[in-house]
Amino acid sequence: MSKLSHRERIQTIIAGEKPDRFAASMWRHFFHLEDHAEGTAEAMLMFQKEFDWDFLKINPRTDFYVEDFGFKHRFSHDEFKKPTKLHFPIKTANDWLTLKNVETTAPALSEHLKMISLIKRGSDSELPILMTQFSPLSIAGRMVPDRQMLIDHIRSEPDKVEIGLRTITDTYKQFTSEIRNAGADGLFFATLQWASEDMLTFEEYERFGVPYDLELIQAAESDALNLLHVCHTSAYIRELSRLDYNSVLYNWDSQHPTNLSIEQALEQMPGKTLVGGIDQEGWLRMGTPDEISRMIIKIKSDYDDSKLILGPGCAIPPEVPNDNLRALRDSL
Repeated sequence: MSKLSHRERIQTIIAGEKPDRFAASMWRHFFHLEDHAEGTAEAMLMFQKEFDWDFLKINPRTDFYVEDFGFKHRFSHDEFKKPTKLHFPIKTANDWLTLKNVETTAPALSEHLKMISLIKRGSDSELPILMTQFSPLSIAGRMVPDRQMLIDHIRSEPDKVEIGLRTITDTYKQFTSEIRNAGADGLFFATLQWASEDMLTFEEYERFGVPYDLELIQAAESDALNLLHVCHTSAYIRELSRLDYNSVLYNWDSQHPTNLSIEQALEQMPGKTLVGGIDQEGWLRMGTPDEISRMIIKIKSDYDDSKLILGPGCAIPPEVPNDNLRALRDSL
């Protein structure tokens, strides 16, 4: 088989056909470069140039989603240290009523649209680019000092939370449309911890998550190359995969014992293209390059390259040695 481009390889796998080799992508934060569009774009392009992944998942700074709503933090100048959170816009349930719609020209949103454009201009046209888009409930979860506060508000003041979710969704519907205009092929749509039995019942997520999620995904248009990423333990990946999330790729922490394994997902999510199989906190981070190579060889022998794209269950820790990533990439 002749060598496929990155885009051809991903499209071949999505179609359920055999590619020329296993596809793979890794993604991570570069905390020390995330305080401006040029720094983030430079980091993403550098990482892609070094390892030649089959799709580029943009990792923006995590809290940019809430900066224009009044969130404040102190940037980190340490590659391995997250920014320090300083101020949250939601302190009481009544604060959900005060949120105002944010235009895409606002500082943080416009900066990140610029960042997408810089990455697109610096990339090969055959490289699929996915922009991370948090779900509205995940964005709400970053507006409070701790997650339990949002859970308490959902259960004691649900109508107020829904008013806040409506404002967040309207803001990010506009932003999602502009993500495509800026050059992204689709969304890496992340529910973060919220689509998890450990946080909410599925009935709660059906009310406070699903309707708003679907609005954002629809804003990316029907031809978008979308990946649904369901974080955390006890994740509702199977349940969400049965809904109309307009996603062709599905990613979750398949290594955690409370979640579906790859084998279980192949059986219980038939016809879906899975992204996973890499233990980012275990052997990828702690192993030697030789051990990584052996693990990839085993994965290649155990799974069908027309059903699985190799990837982590969440962003890989910045501490993962580049030698380990090189061993992984070379083993493909």
